[in-house]
Amino acid sequence: MPKVLYEKRDQIAYITLNRPDKRNAIDTETDELLFEAWTEFREDPDVRLAILTGTGDKAFCAGADLADHVDGWLEGGPGLGRGALERGFAGGITRGLHRTNKPIIAALNGWVIGGGVELALACDIRVAADDIQFGFYHMQRGMHFGDGGIVRLVNTCGVGIAMELELMGEPITAQRAKEIHLVNRIVPRADLMAEVEDIAAKILRNPRVAVESAKETILEVVGRPLDDQLRLECLYSYSTMGNPEIVERKDAFLERRDGVGRG
Repeated sequence: MPKVLYEKRDQIAYITLNRPDKRNAIDTETDELLFEAWTEFREDPDVRLAILTGTGDKAFCAGADLADHVDGWLEGGPGLGRGALERGFAGGITRGLHRTNKPIIAALNGWVIGGGVELALACDIRVAADDIQFGFYHMQRGMHFGDGGIVRLVNTCGVGIAMELELMGEPITAQRAKEIHLVNRIVPRADLMAEVEDIAAKILRNPRVAVESAKETILEVVGRPLDDQLRLECLYSYSTMGNPEIVERKDAFLERRDGVGRG
């Protein structure tokens, strides 16, 4: 079986890490397969949304396969970081291919460890089984996040939480992850995929232009001064108003045919 599974169902791409014997850790081959999957997802006009998960029930992703990566990093010298700038972790979705406007939902079905946290944070919405944990053990091995983990922790959870999680290097429960906004929702394991697919369905019922523009706007305003944020929101939002689907949905609302927002 391939180390990454890619399946299209209607408008959804299901991307599955498939190394359950290695807790879905990402080696060089898996990284290349993920690059192919993210590229296909981004370029396929018939696909609007991706759901990312892992095979098995032990781990969503255990991060980088240390048997495959660390020696190369140690031998990389002072130019290692500069050489890695163009493409981040997990096929480049953490840096490089991260600017797709199509939504990505992570179904966290097991432990999320090290680079697996970076991968989860690179997704737009995260739903976790309520019995999993998040491991920050990379700190205990002398490494900190370098592929978007710190940036997205700060943007998602705040400076204090990022300091706590990165500097201590301790695991946290799904419940704690929900409290600090690291995940959007936690559900019983048996309900995980149904919950994720329900979220996907609710996104897909909305016009594509609006969904993709909203995601792009959110990513653009993060970290900017307030006046810049307000300007960008205005420019992006009003640029979607030429979408003819808006007229159709306006008429359906005025003629009381849509049933949206009427209780």
